[in-house]
Amino acid sequence: MLRSRTRLYAYIFWEIVVFLLNGLVFVMMGLRLRGILGRLAQQSLSTLLAQGILLSAIAIGVRMLWVFAAANRPRRLRRDQPSPPWQHTVIVGWTGMRGVVSLAAALAIPFTLADGSPFPGRDYILFATCCIIFATLVLQGLSLPFLIRSLHVEDDGAAELEERTARIKANEAALAYLEEQKGNPEIPTEILARLRAGYDDRLRQLDACGDCSPEKGGAHPAVPLYQRLEQEALTVERRTIIQLRDEYVINDEVLRRIQRDLDLAEARLKLSQSDV
Repeated sequence: MLRSRTRLYAYIFWEIVVFLLNGLVFVMMGLRLRGILGRLAQQSLSTLLAQGILLSAIAIGVRMLWVFAAANRPRRLRRDQPSPPWQHTVIVGWTGMRGVVSLAAALAIPFTLADGSPFPGRDYILFATCCIIFATLVLQGLSLPFLIRSLHVEDDGAAELEERTARIKANEAALAYLEEQKGNPEIPTEILARLRAGYDDRLRQLDACGDCSPEKGGAHPAVPLYQRLEQEALTVERRTIIQLRDEYVINDEVLRRIQRDLDLAEARLKLSQSDV
């Protein structure tokens, strides 16, 4: 439990650091933008803006072409793999927003060359990068909800169906493992019955109402043998859902959602072990 809490604090700390670094990079760029425009004064502001708009359109267009080409690649590799709907491909292509990585790459350009002369076009590169970032973050970011609604893209429930199927198979695999332990003389039948009852109850709920939410209740095991057997059953569940992901039965998002529930169950089990 202490290890899980430490990982949570480390994750929160890392997210704060990333947020502050992102903000620092944009602040640095904002402070330099006025000087960049001053050094580009030989060109009119309207010309610079027109070039920024053109470069932004090229960046968005290249992203769309690349996404459409990549979306059809699995079909060329596997004939039984259907092509995704074009509406979904458009949305994925439209979400290619540029941010701090592009800005950091532009800021990393040196001021001078090896001979001491100024780096040619550095200010123009920084200005073009700012235009592309602004266009993608503001234009694409704010228009994304309207694009989704205009394309009539809705949740088809496929992820929920995959998750429910994976949960059923994982529970069935754990039940099969418990069935194999029936002939083990070291395991009392009442412990096996108690574990089987929990898994049977989960399967009944999944079959009856299609509920994909994890089982929240349940008493903590009272003896170390029960805890060990439950830990082994959770390991079987985890191995099964990873195999389903590797066989392309479920996607990575479904895998992470089920793994989260297994991590919570394992944390509760370790907490009960510390109380015994």
